[in-house]
Amino acid sequence: MFLMGTIVNGLLIIVGTLLGKLLHRIPESMKTTVMYAIGLSVIVLGLQMGLKSENFLIVILSLVIGAVLGEILSLEDKLNQVGLWLEKKVGNSGGEGSISQGFVTATLIFVIGAMAIIGALDSGIRGDHDVLYTKSIIDGFTALILTTTLGIGVIFSAIPVMLYQGLIALFATKIDQFVPQVLMDQFIVEMTATGGVMIFAIGLNLTGLTKIKVANLLPGIIVTGLIVFAMYQFKQYI
Repeated sequence: MFLMGTIVNGLLIIVGTLLGKLLHRIPESMKTTVMYAIGLSVIVLGLQMGLKSENFLIVILSLVIGAVLGEILSLEDKLNQVGLWLEKKVGNSGGEGSISQGFVTATLIFVIGAMAIIGALDSGIRGDHDVLYTKSIIDGFTALILTTTLGIGVIFSAIPVMLYQGLIALFATKIDQFVPQVLMDQFIVEMTATGGVMIFAIGLNLTGLTKIKVANLLPGIIVTGLIVFAMYQFKQYI
């Protein structure tokens, strides 16, 4: 079943959130320190991913063009509006804006990154769910900690995670029929680096050092694919 890894990922996010809700009485100082620890870990993860690029110019162009598109589309504001809508429907139980903040922050952490795409591709192409199972464990623990600080809104991040990874896995069941392996390998490398810079920014936000609108950078992933495809096509004609 090509969706098994995605389903497990979504379920562990939900379980982690519910456990985090039960453990909401963790001392505030402990929550803060743990959040800093997660933020620093995410920064290091993003840095490692960002350095994997074989052509950093692709990463720069992807982020710049993606940022322009994201600002035009106001993706960060739209994500926040979805979170606020959920907050009105569910009710705010963790302080003003907690559902919105939890939903947006968790969605960005769980969706951005190589593990989501590579894991979903492995599920679809080879029926191998090991990457997504590993990601599920990480996401479950992260959801637990995020919930103790950001509230129940974290649980709603399971929806975009399952949709995003599920669609990639579904697409991947047919991808080898029309995408050359060389092109796919190059895209994964540059997408990993571009996503790594975004994850680095998320880590800075979690530590409170910055307030970067990371969601507005998301179109950079699509731009990466377009640039890599254009370069691949160009090489075919020279």
